[in-house]
Amino acid sequence: MIADLQPGEVVIAEKIDRISRLPLAEAERLVASIREKGACLVVPGIVDLSDLVAASTGVARIVLEGVQEMLLRLALQMARDDYEDRRERQRQGVALAKQKGKYGGRKPDTTGHLRIITLRASGCSIAKTAALAGCSESQVKRVWALEREKRDTST
Repeated sequence: MIADLQPGEVVIAEKIDRISRLPLAEAERLVASIREKGACLVVPGIVDLSDLVAASTGVARIVLEGVQEMLLRLALQMARDDYEDRRERQRQGVALAKQKGKYGGRKPDTTGHLRIITLRASGCSIAKTAALAGCSESQVKRVWALEREKRDTST
């Protein structure tokens, strides 16, 4: 997207957390690369002083630009901190669930897997197996690879 930006275009980030998944330095580089192209980054919910900056001159303009930059950095850092806190709480929750034996992911669809294995063993292509089994081709490949691995280790 950055490569295709034209001067005067506006990049809208749906939410600040779309950018804050990056470390602050990388997020700032992203914002800088957008600005270098002459485009503007807009994040709904973040105070935008660009109209005031455009209408100002001299010291007022410099101050408003500085305040705008500070607000963006502050929002990015707060969103990044929130992102990292959520990730840490998630890790703690998973560890706690594993300790209690309640974390193991979704149970495999053994009926669906058996259907895939039967179709593939009878010579159906991956695409035809996926269509007949009502699943994706990647699911067929995954189940078939597990089945072949089982067969190889049992011989």
